This record gives sequence, structure tokens and C-alpha cells, in this order.
Amino acid sequence: MFIGREKEINELRELLNEDSSKFVAVYGRRRIGKTLLIREAFSDNFAFRYSGVYNCGNTKQLMNFRMALAGQGAEDSEVPQDWFTAFNQLEKLLENSDAAKKVVFLDEIPWMDAPKSNFVSALEHFWNGWAFHRNDIILIVCGSATSWIVKKIFKNRGGLHNRLSFKINLKPFTLRECERYASASGLAMTRQQILETYMILGGVPYYWSFLKKGISVARNIDEMFFAENARLEGEFSELYAALFKHPDPYIAVVEELASKGTGASREEIVKGIKMKDGGKITTILEDLENCGFIRKYNRIGARSKYALYQLIDNFTVFHYKFLAEKKNNDPAYWELLQGTPSYNTWAGTSFERVCLLHVPQIKEALSINGVITNVCSWRTTTPEESEKKNIRGAQIDLLLDRNDRIINLCEMKFSEGKYTITKSYDEILRNKKARLIEETQTRKAVHITMVTTYGLTRNAYYNNIQSEVTADDLFR
Repeated sequence: MFIGREKEINELRELLNEDSSKFVAVYGRRRIGKTLLIREAFSDNFAFRYSGVYNCGNTKQLMNFRMALAGQGAEDSEVPQDWFTAFNQLEKLLENSDAAKKVVFLDEIPWMDAPKSNFVSALEHFWNGWAFHRNDIILIVCGSATSWIVKKIFKNRGGLHNRLSFKINLKPFTLRECERYASASGLAMTRQQILETYMILGGVPYYWSFLKKGISVARNIDEMFFAENARLEGEFSELYAALFKHPDPYIAVVEELASKGTGASREEIVKGIKMKDGGKITTILEDLENCGFIRKYNRIGARSKYALYQLIDNFTVFHYKFLAEKKNNDPAYWELLQGTPSYNTWAGTSFERVCLLHVPQIKEALSINGVITNVCSWRTTTPEESEKKNIRGAQIDLLLDRNDRIINLCEMKFSEGKYTITKSYDEILRNKKARLIEETQTRKAVHITMVTTYGLTRNAYYNNIQSEVTADDLFR
């Protein structure tokens, strides 16, 4: 069963019609379906395929490479002593192939680069010295260790500089794709149930594959995380260890951001984690952003140096909220949590993150797909300064700053039914709008836009809202 990824599959399949060799990188977080995508695109028809082995030394990697060569036509090949020899053996295998296009798939490529292996230099030699000069090679490299692939491939200053034909950053499923997955799997889930599941698992296909038919969402979550010998017990540590060679500083950053739901600046993060070398934080933040764990956003009216970083990976947030400290050992913990204040608080903030991950769908619902739009956030001066001035502070997580002289001030609210704007909340909305206009000095019209699960109750305060978006719209 293969769901979605139509654009990526078409891009890969078009390579078969090219009249020159192509070098392609597919990357993204662990469990996102990179390998499955490539296999689907080429129908498992590879001239050669090899997958690196996690935490394995160079000698063992080369032995495994030789076994792959032997299993795919080079039976008489000897165990190579280095990667230059290994790629030379691969060249001979490919020269004997009668395929019009010879697809070479190197999966989990960061794991092949053991210390002092000279793997990257050998890969450079293979591509620049042989494959590039042909017209029949499609080299696909794939990896989850995003920091490695960015540094060694994308930002290579040696022989691989500007050699990539193109790259694919494989993203998690959207709500729409998760709905298609649930339907194809016979899960019989309502959109509300899909939304709740997404607020926990995000759009990671591997996690969704653990959902069982015939039981509730709450029961599924208990079996995955809270039951004895839970199926995804230990997934958090495995996830970061597989993505980053030295995961501890990355975990420190996400833990710090988990404690600051609205985000933090680069300087605040460095101070919070007590990092001695602030220079390393740039790479860490870029890697986490590339993997989709965090988002970087600018405050409207502020320079990019004042950007904030926010943790938006639902699974990571869920881990820190409910799993990290293991305060509860009840195997039915999630079922018992339903409808409690703790659940409702979590659901509210989680729904906001889902909305931030579906901005294109929000724009489509507002019929502004064709309008140039800057997606940003905003917050007033610090609470201390607000108190000093005797004014109420304000924060807006999502602003759509449009080129048609309109700003959509988006408020996101989760509820079990239609959301009712009360007098006190109406005052909060008015304050946010007034403070935004006052502090940014914008001359654009500010439209209050409510993004809710089931829409708004029409009462005395309803007319102050210019536009509505519902959870159904997020499934577009």
C-alpha cells in the first residue's frame, strides 16, 4: 500500500527519460518513507542497491558492500580494501548491465561514512571520474542523518560541489494523506479521530502503521506508548540517535523549546541550555528545521536576526508532555485522560501546531493561494515592559501578511463542538488587533480569522470575525 507522494514519484520517474546521468539526493527525518518512495518510483528495478548499516565500522561496511555486489551479479568480486576499490567494482558491475538506465540506489548513505573511511572522496571519484561522463546512470543517495547529508553532499566544497541534479526533502504526511492512509488501511476513522491521532503522531507513516482496526484511538495510543512493552517504547531516543551523530545537544535544544511553547530566540536557547560555544547552535537549529522538528519564524516588522524558533513536531512534544518523566504507569493512561483539563490543555496547543503545519490549506480555504504572502508571527514587548506601561501583552502565532494589503490575524481554537466567542475572549482579540496595529504601524487592514475544529457559534461577537476556517478545511 502506497499513499501520496505523487509529485516526488513523477520527479524520480522522469529521470528515466533524461539523456544524461543524474545525481539525486532524497533526505528527511527517520521513519518518513524515503526508501519506500524510491522503491515505488522505480518499481524495485535497480542495477545496484546497497544500504549502509547503522553503527558499523568500515571493514564491516565494505564486507556488506561486497555481499551486495555478489548478490546482484558480481559473484567473483573480492572484499574491497577501501571505498575506491568498492566503487571500481561497482563500475564493472554496471558496465555489464544491459539496462537502458542503470539506477544505483545507495540507502542510508551517512552510515557508510565510517571514521577515516574516505567514503566521500571515493563517491566523488565514482561520480566525477566515471558516472558523470556517461548518459545512462541515475545515482540516488538517501539518508536520514540530515546533518551529514547537508554538510557532506549539499554544502560540499570539494569534488561534489554543485554536482547534485536535484534533491528531495521528503516531508511528513498532511492530514489529507493521513485520511487516505486510514481509509486504505480500513481503520474507519472520523476526521476528528484522524486529527487527534495527528496531534500525537504527526504525519509519520511508520507511526501510523501501528494503528489497529477495531479499537478506539485512545486504546491504540495506550498500546503504542503506555502499555507494558509498548510498541513505540524508546522511539524518542532511537529517533534522535539515528538522525544525529552526536544527539545530546539536539535533544537539549528540543527539550528547551518544549518548555517554551511559544518559541525562543537563538540567544535564549543558548542561555537556556548553557551552551559554551554558541557557534554550534546555528548548525543544530538548521538540522532540526530540515528534519521538521522546529520552525523558524520571523516576527512581523522585525529583522530576521530576531527570529524565533518553535518546536512543532507533535511526537516530540507528546514525548515531553506525557512520556519523558513517566509519572503514570497505567496501561490505560490515555483512555483515562480523555476530557480532563490536562487533555484539553494539550489538545489546544497541539491543534495550533497542526494548523501551523497546514498553512497552505488555510490559504486555500481563504482563497488567497495566488496572493504573495509572508507567513510570520508576532508578540508584543516583554511582560515586564507591558506591566511597566500598564498595557496588556499579546502574542499571535500565525499572521498571513498579504501583498494585497491585508493581514490575516489567525486564532486557532480546539473544541469538541462549535467554538463560542465570549465577551472576555472578544476583548482579548480586540487587544491583539489593536496592539499589532499600534506597535507595527501597519497600514494594512487586519482581518481576524478563526481556525476552529467545527466552526463558530453565531452570537453577539461573531460579526467581529472576518473569516473562518474549520478542521475540514485542513484536510484539503
